[in-house]
Amino acid sequence: MKEWFGRTEIAAAANGSLPADMGALARHIDQNGWHGDPARVRPRTGRGGGFEYHVSLLPADVQARLVARETLADAAPVQSKAEARSSELWRRFEAMPDKTKQVARDRLAVVQRVETLAAGMTRQLAVALVAGETGHSTSTLWNWLKLADDFPASDRLPALAPRYRGRTAKADCDPRAFACLVTDYLRPERPNFDACYRRMVEAATVKGWSPVPSAKTLKRRIERDIPAGARVLARLGGDAVKRIYPHQRRDRSVFQAMQAVNADGHTFDVFVRFDDGSIGRPVMVAWQDLHSGKVVGHRVDTSESWTLVRLAFADMVESFGIPEEAWLDNGRAFASKWLTGGMPNRYRFTVRDDEPSGILTQLGVAVHWTTPYHGQAKPIERAFGSLCEEIARHPKCAGAYTGNRPDAKPENYASRAIPIADFRLHVAEQIARHNARTGRRSAVAAGRSFDEAFAASLAAPGTMVRRASEEQRRMFLSAAEGVTARKPTGEVEFAGNRYWAEPLADRIGDKLVIRFDPQDLMRPLPVYTLDGRFVCEAECIAATGFNDVDAAREHARKRRLYVRRMREALDLERTLTIDEVAALMPAPTMPKQPEPKVVRLVANGLPRPEPDDFHDAFARGVERLFGPADPGPSGQAAGLSGASVVPFQREEGGRG
Repeated sequence: MKEWFGRTEIAAAANGSLPADMGALARHIDQNGWHGDPARVRPRTGRGGGFEYHVSLLPADVQARLVARETLADAAPVQSKAEARSSELWRRFEAMPDKTKQVARDRLAVVQRVETLAAGMTRQLAVALVAGETGHSTSTLWNWLKLADDFPASDRLPALAPRYRGRTAKADCDPRAFACLVTDYLRPERPNFDACYRRMVEAATVKGWSPVPSAKTLKRRIERDIPAGARVLARLGGDAVKRIYPHQRRDRSVFQAMQAVNADGHTFDVFVRFDDGSIGRPVMVAWQDLHSGKVVGHRVDTSESWTLVRLAFADMVESFGIPEEAWLDNGRAFASKWLTGGMPNRYRFTVRDDEPSGILTQLGVAVHWTTPYHGQAKPIERAFGSLCEEIARHPKCAGAYTGNRPDAKPENYASRAIPIADFRLHVAEQIARHNARTGRRSAVAAGRSFDEAFAASLAAPGTMVRRASEEQRRMFLSAAEGVTARKPTGEVEFAGNRYWAEPLADRIGDKLVIRFDPQDLMRPLPVYTLDGRFVCEAECIAATGFNDVDAAREHARKRRLYVRRMREALDLERTLTIDEVAALMPAPTMPKQPEPKVVRLVANGLPRPEPDDFHDAFARGVERLFGPADPGPSGQAAGLSGASVVPFQREEGGRG
């Protein structure tokens, strides 16, 4: 008995205890942590990938339905011989033309007429009477009766149908000649059949291949024996044969507004002059809501890159919210690790276990990869077809239109180039008109515009849209490292603009990281430290005219306001006056003079007082050598009076 089931099988068996919708079932699995049980969840082998879940994870009623389905599949009834013969009769009858079917109905009516008359007379007499009425011979009627007797009444109609074989004979053809013709004819160069036939006849003449039928006979054989899809595949390629197979009509009404989106890039057939002066064809990355068909975010730049995809996604998130699922093609821009890093099914670049989580991964957006250039997988490619006409061929682009093919250039080719700023404004206007145009024939819009269908879904009671926080919106901006908070204000300079906020005054001289939108440098820039901590959002300080009095007055007002706030902050911090602080200081204490541990003895047993002051080093040296000097005539002495002269003696073992 089968024990492992995929999401499709589980959803088919769900009936209340589990969601039957694939998206809702995926959310149920994530919310209940099924993937945290590796013993009962395993990767699905085979094409498409995904996961399989053990039957023990499922509710009891779902388990019962899955087991019942497997049991019925294993115990399929064997068709009896009678049933097989009846099925074959009716299959052949359905393949007959209406004219042949009518013959069978006429024969059945004759047989039923004979049986009705045979109820009151012999069968021979009934056959003779009916033969006279219908003009058929009695032997023919007896053959029809015999054939009808071999089948039950429910199968008599197909059994009585004539079995015309028609012409079944085939003209003989040397197999080597036929193989040569088929190989030459069924190739990408798409040669003419008659030319291939002539070459084959020439080769048959040389090689002795025989017989060789006519060209018409062999062409009918190729068309009869080789399927049309195989012929188209050989001569027109894989894309052409895909168009033979009927397309899948995918119902987008299962989603709600902003539940699922898809995105793609498009290169416009318009010459544009970029900011650096170069001329080229711009690229647009657009995001579309799958439910309504509304284009909910777009950006235009020089080339398709992961930065452009991220900025377009940021516009969508800021305006409408975070989607739950996204359908993207596996291109280099969309499969960048900065967008989808950490997703196990990102089949591009090297997937490492330690790679950083992409922005879509961090926001919990489930990404589904699609086939490039496949409009059924990404409906936004259908929108691009309409927008090309509305944007590239608009009167505003006259002279800048390049044509959609190298051999379809207009007469005024490359006669002008539109400034990129004007072209971005033109694209935004046409996308707004595209969303607002009424009369849409999709199943969801039903004659309304994409805007109306989107708004109606948002207003529905069951619609829930995740809104991004301010911190999440800052994640989508580009990062520039190595920006310095300049002296003396802490302002930051970037791309010729100045940015400042009050917290930057505390970061003067520090290296910082800013995040920015390259197409909108006037908006506030989030500022971070080098280790990723958020500091503030710095406003752009726009340059003003030297004689702009109003701007000067506004700047002075903001500066006064800043000074007042700083003074208020200082007053809040200083809760004491300076006199109160002085009163809190303790009174100083005078230190006690230390007593010497060694006392020097002098001559005569009297202590010799030290002189009050010595004016120079020489006088001090003389006093140490010869003692105090005698008093002079004036009765004053250099030293103290009453002291005797001590003769100079060299102490043993010491200095003089």
